[in-house]
Amino acid sequence: MIRFADEHTRDAVRAMWKTCFGDPDDYMDLYFRHKYRDEQTLIYFEGEKAVASLQMLPYYFTFHGCEIPVLYLSGVCTLPEARKKGFSHRLLLRSFEVARERDVPLLLLVPQEEWLLRFYAKFGFSQTFDAGSDPLPSLRHVLNAHSGDLYAAYLAFDAHFRHRDMTLQKSFNDFRAMAEEASLYHFPPKKNLIGMARVIDLDRLLQLYAATRSDVSISLSVEDGLISGNSGFYSVSDGLINRSEHQAASSLQMDIGELTQHLMGYHTAARGPQIAALFPEKVPAMHYMLE
Repeated sequence: MIRFADEHTRDAVRAMWKTCFGDPDDYMDLYFRHKYRDEQTLIYFEGEKAVASLQMLPYYFTFHGCEIPVLYLSGVCTLPEARKKGFSHRLLLRSFEVARERDVPLLLLVPQEEWLLRFYAKFGFSQTFDAGSDPLPSLRHVLNAHSGDLYAAYLAFDAHFRHRDMTLQKSFNDFRAMAEEASLYHFPPKKNLIGMARVIDLDRLLQLYAATRSDVSISLSVEDGLISGNSGFYSVSDGLINRSEHQAASSLQMDIGELTQHLMGYHTAARGPQIAALFPEKVPAMHYMLE
């Protein structure tokens, strides 16, 4: 059975996190103070015991020039004795439902190990963020330049990213948590993170794409094995999208993961001239995720 967390189950979520990830208590104190919320936490119960959980942290993401709400999946874990029973599978599918209920069109996550790229691909996630090679702006320098004024430091930080497309944006409260974590670990250098994305509401994201490409006229045949509402035949023309009952002869056929990469401009220059022209290459960026 899956339930949202409440005041009676918070300690169980933290205990699962500690067992599965082994993070130090000072980091966990910071995370559970700044990021954890009952209403953002799903728990799987085997009988009366909490055995798996995940958190759905709300952020905003700049997508084709518009800021859209996203949920960042964090702390996905199952107790060792309860693994290989499909509990994470069911939690992930429930997170898709929650995203739809909350009108959130896109999920994001950061896989901590390479094998997780393959695991999450089974659920329609695809890699859309690469690890960075260049250091990001130093939080130490930003904070020192605005000593005593955390909000001014946030504005300076935010100015680096707010107008960049395909970039996860941070609120002032996010920045406060980031600054505390950086201080806790003596301000280590940070780079962009490998990340994955999963489309929840394709109609909404296709319309945002179409609104910026009034010059484009294409037909798409899309398959999503887990969210039936995303599957279908689409046409994009004159800045609008339409669904059709029938597949156009010229349709581009792709699954939801491949289309997610195209819509986000992820390595599209390497996909051939047609894809590169329809979906110009961008550099999606995700960083400072209390990693």
